[in-house]
Amino acid sequence: MAKQSNLDIRNYVFYQVFPRQYADTHDFKGVIKDLKRIKDLGVDVLYLLPIHPIGKKARKGSEGSSYSIYDYYQINPAYGDMSDFDQLVSKAHELGLKVMIDIVINHTSRDSILTKEHKDWFYHDEQGNFANRVGDWSDITDLDYRLKEVWAYMQDMLIFWSRKVDGFRCDVAPLIPIDFWIETRTKINQLKPDFIWLTESVHPGFIKYLRDMGFECHSDAEMYQAFDICYDYDIADEMNAYFKDHNELSTWMDAIKKQEVIYPKNYMKLRNFENHDQPRLRSLVKNESHFIQMLALMFFLKGPTMLYAGMEYQEDHMPSLFEIDMLKWDKTLSLEPLVKTLSNIKKDVLFRNGIFNIIKQDDIVVIKYELNDEVLLGIFNLGNLNETDIPLVDGTYINKINEASIDIKNGMIKLDNHPIIIKTSKECSR
Repeated sequence: MAKQSNLDIRNYVFYQVFPRQYADTHDFKGVIKDLKRIKDLGVDVLYLLPIHPIGKKARKGSEGSSYSIYDYYQINPAYGDMSDFDQLVSKAHELGLKVMIDIVINHTSRDSILTKEHKDWFYHDEQGNFANRVGDWSDITDLDYRLKEVWAYMQDMLIFWSRKVDGFRCDVAPLIPIDFWIETRTKINQLKPDFIWLTESVHPGFIKYLRDMGFECHSDAEMYQAFDICYDYDIADEMNAYFKDHNELSTWMDAIKKQEVIYPKNYMKLRNFENHDQPRLRSLVKNESHFIQMLALMFFLKGPTMLYAGMEYQEDHMPSLFEIDMLKWDKTLSLEPLVKTLSNIKKDVLFRNGIFNIIKQDDIVVIKYELNDEVLLGIFNLGNLNETDIPLVDGTYINKINEASIDIKNGMIKLDNHPIIIKTSKECSR
């Protein structure tokens, strides 16, 4: 049975920050200085990549991966100390921003505090060396959740951090028993009923790979028993096929429509076309116009939106996880006014409760939300078309993107490089 979720999250905009790459100081203070700009974009939740110290053994690159954690109760000294983190959270809260942190409890670094104090809590190979289920992750070792001692330690640790922040993004959460997550959510939600739970649900091929090896790995449908939001990796193949040659739009949209029937009614998918693990959207599209159409589409899909920091400046480079690799922040490419407009539109109640339908999906995507007597229509010209038919009665409408007048004649609408979002009454819908 699906748990009760706060459906207000469907209207949220998340902003993902990798502190190392974000500001010249590479720390929390650099993020604090930019909080007002982030809030002004219309962001609801600041999401920080892992904030803990990084292990040194088998470290990748000179800086190491934030996902190779040395001590769960400490702050990465490169970012500051606990007082700096508390100040970041406090300043964010003053601005009305929630704060979500990335938690990584499937594994630790190979020299973590826990590997020294509780060696028996980890997987080992036949020679007794620390091991993990995924061979490529050579800088970490997997915890063994068959042991209740591991459950107890991690639950205590998560409760500690839950008192400071407003939500968790849980790294590779499907590799950890679903009963652990259900039990842990119950404990934390008794303290914070509106705590946000986001799972990095994983690619179907990865699920099959681990299951074939004899390990547990949960599907998205299972993860909704404990989490509010799942990643969109269940349709990653279809999305990437579109990005590869832009000829598979209909297949991708069909996959999104399928989500409406295979998941619980209150399901939420995190809509993001890029993140710290995935290429930048700007590097995948044809040109700036295509990028703008895709950006607007991302906001209009059902479920909360996530921006990876720099997307509003059309960043095309995916920062390294293992080195200092700063964002460019090219202000000549800024789309901040558009992002702010899209964020404001995202707050409409139709995104929370409306009936969602994709009604065109060939070179152009047309999406409709309906609720009571209202209709919200999004038109995204991905194929550079000049016009298309539209399910509205003839007349003049206002594009909420730029307040321009839009004329519909004989059921047809003229198209240009601007996405179109129209809110009207059902009586104007055909």
